[in-house]
Amino acid sequence: MRSRDSMAGHGGLTGCGGGRNQAPRCDDVRMMQNPAAGGSAAQDEVAALASDLIRIDTTNPGDHSGPGERAAAERVAELLSEVGLEPTVLESHPKRTSVVTRIEGQDPSRPALLIHGHLDVVPADPADWRVHPFSGETQDDCIWGRGAVDMKDMDAMMLAVVRQRLREGRRPPRDVVLAFVADEEAGGTWGARWLVDNHPELFEGVTEGIGEVGGFSATIGGRRLYLIQAAEKGIAWLRLTARGTAGHGSMLQPDNAVTTLAEAVARVGRHEWPVRLTPAAQAFLEEAAAALGVELGENGYRELAAKLGPISRMAGATLTNTANPTILNAGYKVNVVPQVAAAQLDCRFLPGYEKEFFDELDDLIGPEVQMERLHQDIAVETTLDGDLAAAMTAALHEEDPGGRAVPYCLSGGTDAKSFSRLGIRCFGFTPLRLPADLDFSGMFHGVDERVPVDALRFGVRVLDRFLDLC
Repeated sequence: MRSRDSMAGHGGLTGCGGGRNQAPRCDDVRMMQNPAAGGSAAQDEVAALASDLIRIDTTNPGDHSGPGERAAAERVAELLSEVGLEPTVLESHPKRTSVVTRIEGQDPSRPALLIHGHLDVVPADPADWRVHPFSGETQDDCIWGRGAVDMKDMDAMMLAVVRQRLREGRRPPRDVVLAFVADEEAGGTWGARWLVDNHPELFEGVTEGIGEVGGFSATIGGRRLYLIQAAEKGIAWLRLTARGTAGHGSMLQPDNAVTTLAEAVARVGRHEWPVRLTPAAQAFLEEAAAALGVELGENGYRELAAKLGPISRMAGATLTNTANPTILNAGYKVNVVPQVAAAQLDCRFLPGYEKEFFDELDDLIGPEVQMERLHQDIAVETTLDGDLAAAMTAALHEEDPGGRAVPYCLSGGTDAKSFSRLGIRCFGFTPLRLPADLDFSGMFHGVDERVPVDALRFGVRVLDRFLDLC
């Protein structure tokens, strides 16, 4: 492997079925037969790889106090080197480590494809879990642990597919850049964004990419819809601060910073944001309505989203801007009124509605509370059309002829935000065929995170076919 440790602060596509905002139908796509697709070696290896990665604790609290991604990055680099690749290991901050490598395609003159995944995970308290979150245990035909769906499952599928293909001498039609990056769970500052800003040459010639939170199945009205992420909301992590007069807790204190802040936080937290339909969200809900056999009235999108079972909360969040209070800080002694009170908000704005969101938020907060932007990043939107969309759709259809690929808008954010700054058109495509009753979206940052082994094997087969078609 090649190590390039750099210490920051230290030393016209062809459409395929449907219109611009309509997904190509699975049965409209001409298949490419690939007898080797999804062979047994990758399918047999993927569960072990996922467990292996989960057992490496890469918790990212957002302040460099965690273990970092170094151990996981070194393991990934080792696995890639075993099959003849020359991965580049880069460190943006001590132990904040990413791995990038390029697979030469059959036609290097074609634009390259990026496949990216992140190595870090959010914190997990073992006391809350049925199994230890860093055990990578197999139970009930699932791999359990923090990162099982967010997103060491995709990391493992990428590795399994690439390792088998290279052992068999099967190169993709065009160059493929693989990126296993740090820090996505804290906004990507020390991962994808750092790579884009400091090492854009690693992504030379890349025009399209796939990453997390897309290509998974949701069973609606008895039909499996495969949600391919074509849009994602922007991020604004904010701090609200109220100031007042400090004093004794027993006295009248009309200028109380805690009260002022609490009132503002309550207004924000209880606010019902207006519905704003983006093309991707509208396309998904119209497909869902058709699957359920219901008609959408003028104001029916919010009502429909509430009827979609396990994905209701995520679907509902793609209809509006959102602002959730997540942290409160005030005071140091029960009988002292503090001079300062602060809160933090996790805000997500829809593509095209950033200004409207902040204007509305300013009105809710009021003039007595100051707002500080801790981290902000763009919303991303494309359309599910063109050759890459056709390849995703065809690969899914080959494994599940009864399924249908549909675009959707992600309520959260991914490293696509950073890679899009290089002009890369990004989709969420981590293919998984899931049980109808599995609360998949609820496992992101939740307890008892797990992924079915059969879903991983399905994903391996789909990704292998996809690489031949892309």
